Amino acid sequence: MPKLSLDTLARLLWALVLVTLPVTSFRFVPFMGEGTYVRPLAIYPLALLWPVLLVQLRQGKITRPWPGAVTILLGFVLAVLAATSLGPMLAPLELRGVGYFDRAIRALVTVGMGLAFFVAAVWMNQSEEEFKFSVKWLMVGLVFDLAWSAVQFVGMNTGYRHRLITIQNLFSVRGLVQNKRASGFAFEPSWLAAQLAALYLPWLFAALLSRYRLTKFRWLEPRLLLGALAGILITYSRSGLAIVVVAAIFTFVVAGRKTMAALGDWIRAGFDGQRWPGRAAAIRAAGARIVLAGLVLAVLAGAGLFLADKGYITTVFQSQKDDVFGYIKDAYIGPRLSYSVAALDTFQEAPWLGVGLGASGFSIYSHMPDWVLAGQPEISQQLSPDSRLYPNPKDLYARLLAETGLIGFVLFIAFYLALLGDALSLLWAAPPAARWLAAAGLFALVAIGLQGFSQDSFAAPEIWINLGILAGAAGCWAEAASSKEQA
Repeated sequence: MPKLSLDTLARLLWALVLVTLPVTSFRFVPFMGEGTYVRPLAIYPLALLWPVLLVQLRQGKITRPWPGAVTILLGFVLAVLAATSLGPMLAPLELRGVGYFDRAIRALVTVGMGLAFFVAAVWMNQSEEEFKFSVKWLMVGLVFDLAWSAVQFVGMNTGYRHRLITIQNLFSVRGLVQNKRASGFAFEPSWLAAQLAALYLPWLFAALLSRYRLTKFRWLEPRLLLGALAGILITYSRSGLAIVVVAAIFTFVVAGRKTMAALGDWIRAGFDGQRWPGRAAAIRAAGARIVLAGLVLAVLAGAGLFLADKGYITTVFQSQKDDVFGYIKDAYIGPRLSYSVAALDTFQEAPWLGVGLGASGFSIYSHMPDWVLAGQPEISQQLSPDSRLYPNPKDLYARLLAETGLIGFVLFIAFYLALLGDALSLLWAAPPAARWLAAAGLFALVAIGLQGFSQDSFAAPEIWINLGILAGAAGCWAEAASSKEQA
């Protein structure tokens, strides 16, 4: 029997990490606490992968272990440690039986988990072949995720809800939400939408934009793209829909010049009768363009009608209030916005290093804005004396400012900007795979950046994996370009 090499073992474990990413709230993760919902199943194969990576690092098989983005991220971690070390000096009062060090330790664990996902992705994607391997296994996980999401959506609309909840509870800390929104393997529908937007759609949209095929099957990427977009629709996630639209437009404008020009030429050619050998051929060419445009409009109209049937979506446009705060309440964003506003008020107490990682919740209630204190059931539940809930900012940037101050916030934004520079530098690289990676990186950066306004966990794998792939794989083309210049 052939001996299993370290390289093969690393690839096997990395594939398991990628396939299990959709399970975000795995029931059987010890020591995470009752109120911790981000429990990726992928931490198990990741924990087995890390010793293998450290051996490979010691053997010199990982050739670019510290790209610029990793260095900046390590600087951010030092700022986090400094802020958390000084946090007790602000003497936060215990909240509902939770003390400062309880929250600090839990928060540091989540940062460590995120850092482990990111660095593993960097080290496992040191070449073009390796990052293609990663994306292929990401797509395997996507297929399972979409299949289970489709089963959920059909089952909840045909009377099988209780059976689906029983299955979901086998692996998740939560069943299914009450309003027939699909959540896949994730904790809730908005988490599934965030996964699709930040983890899977970047590669599929970039493949369409750059006309790059991951496999020999021409039909695979377009069908997966349509499936992922359908997955976004059945989550009814407003933030997910908005993120996908903005990320797609940004990526198309920045990275899609050639595609835009080619599409324009193709459309114009269809209505240029002189380019076709006869009248029948000219009519067929023009008809093909018209039919395609009709199909696109029909799909968009169908998606719009599908979403319009959901009151949660239409409240954004149907509010009758003429004041800002009234509209915010009608659109169901009052509680979420109030947490962020309270966290920003906390930031003013310690603007340079913040109050310490995980500690912003101790002062959120005291800084809660007045306009949200009436008519908001979620806030009433939080403020109830019987509640055991610990509040959080629900906004990554407000959390960074409140807990790590300006120093931590600037370092984290610098980390994003370093990766943006990597993506932009690849747009003009010669290999088609490099341009594909660049477009996917741009989409992912925008999606992850926007996602930060509605989620604040550092442990969510979808905010680290694609960024790590970008940071790791970008080095192979940067090294090739540098060698070419020296030659």
